[in-house]
Amino acid sequence: MAENPIRLEANNRFERLSFSIESLIALFEHLCSLRPSHGLVGELSVAFLDDAKLIRIHSEFMEDPTVTDVITFPGDSEDGLAGEICVSVNRAEAEATARGEPLAREMTLYLVHGWLHLVGFNDVDNADQRAMRQVEEETMNAVEKAGLVPDFRLA
Repeated sequence: MAENPIRLEANNRFERLSFSIESLIALFEHLCSLRPSHGLVGELSVAFLDDAKLIRIHSEFMEDPTVTDVITFPGDSEDGLAGEICVSVNRAEAEATARGEPLAREMTLYLVHGWLHLVGFNDVDNADQRAMRQVEEETMNAVEKAGLVPDFRLA
């Protein structure tokens, strides 16, 4: 496999969440390999937050004070930044419970969604949403088939 052009910086700000950094690195290495022409270079910051923190970010940067599951900020390769993905662990926990899905899968879906935003997908209109959902599903299938869903756990 080619050398990964991104460096992962994980920021766990959710007290009850634990995971191995190795499992997170393996996920993003796999995502890079699935889209080798992704164009991202530099540090990719991933932050795991509670609803309150993500609502503040959503309000401040998007002028929308509502709860959301994931927010992605594009990076600037000239500054050595690949981007930032902010995930609400509260949303993942609630959605996983509501749909009977494992937490680890829901968290991974949010990371995949954020990654797809960074590599050029968007979900602004209906056609874009359908295209993004299709690529999300394909990517999640590839991640699960490779056994690379990170080991997210809540205490």
